[in-house]
Amino acid sequence: MIFSAFERMVAMRYLRARRQEGFISVIAGFSLLGIALGVATLIIVMSVMNGFRAELLGRVLGLNGHLNVYSARGGPLPDYDPLVQRLQGVPGVVGVTPTVEGQALVSVRGVASGAVVRGVRPEDFRVRPTLSRNIVRGTVEAFGEDNIAIGIRMAQRLGLAVGDQMTLIAPQGNVTAFGTVPRMRSFTIGAVFDVGMFEYDNSFIFLPLPEAQAFFRTGEAVTSLEVFVSDPTQIRAARDAIQSAVAGVGRVVDWQQSNASFFTALQVERNVMFLILSLIITVAAFNIISSLIMLVKDKGRDIAILRTMGATRGMIMRIFFLSGASVGVAGTLLGVALGVSFALNIETIRQGIQALTGTNLFNAEIYFLSQLPAKIDWSEVVQVTLMALGLSFAATVYPSWRAARLDPVEALRYE
Repeated sequence: MIFSAFERMVAMRYLRARRQEGFISVIAGFSLLGIALGVATLIIVMSVMNGFRAELLGRVLGLNGHLNVYSARGGPLPDYDPLVQRLQGVPGVVGVTPTVEGQALVSVRGVASGAVVRGVRPEDFRVRPTLSRNIVRGTVEAFGEDNIAIGIRMAQRLGLAVGDQMTLIAPQGNVTAFGTVPRMRSFTIGAVFDVGMFEYDNSFIFLPLPEAQAFFRTGEAVTSLEVFVSDPTQIRAARDAIQSAVAGVGRVVDWQQSNASFFTALQVERNVMFLILSLIITVAAFNIISSLIMLVKDKGRDIAILRTMGATRGMIMRIFFLSGASVGVAGTLLGVALGVSFALNIETIRQGIQALTGTNLFNAEIYFLSQLPAKIDWSEVVQVTLMALGLSFAATVYPSWRAARLDPVEALRYE
């Protein structure tokens, strides 16, 4: 073994300081606690950042196509059926959804607000898991003809229920001799969805495709084709194949281009948080250095006696290295246990704190999601663990080397 039984015994004895050496033990305890908190905080924050990205990516891609095909000349896409068949033949494409999208004004009992109106075929609406599996009121089969689907937040904000009427005001009015008259159309609410993302639950309305075409006056055309692929993470290869399929007819915009600034901001924030929180572990490692230096200073006579009894410089260095490394290893393992446990139960902990304090710690209007997400990336946990252990081991090298270089004659001169 690297460490002999004698070295382990002496190292552990030095960690259990006597009463007059209690201050050194306190510093070692704070070092252990600092490393544990630093590791735990880093794991928790990185898990929450991963959870945010995964949840937002899943919900954004669940409601929007992985790629969108627009008319190359601008405006609607007429005679889109041949283009749909051509896209369905592209390898990796699992679905193509004709879509009509636009903005409208919602009027309910004299209260008006803006909304994003999206028209899709009823069969496409029913096979989209993000929508069909999150119907909280009404049924997915009710979507069709004059029955529409709205988000839970919009329903709560406007006091609407399944079966109520909603009036939509189109952005293009009817031109008459007396000026432009707003075009209004009433629809019946057939389903209410809750996808867990505030922006969609509060402002999106789904119409059957024929009704949306009539409402926005696109005729038989659509505004875009939403394309879903088997692996959205490999979007560049799919985009090249789809662009070749629609060459001269349409232009392709993938989800990375549509949400580039949003996901880039998340990635930058994640990297900065990792760097900042790593400093906590670094500060705790400096505490190990200070506690070991004080321990070496205090144990000068003991080191001299051990040297005169035959202990080599290597043995002295390994004894103090083991003392400091034990603090680092124990702190790292404690931090990993705390961080993983907290990340796995973070939503339960959040709800408990909210119940105790009576405050809303995670406002859906600000954070877009209705629940606090956390996704543990075990490769990152290993990376954080190795970093903490590496810093802890590095912090013990200099004090251990100083202990091994101590001259027994000088240490015992005035004893």
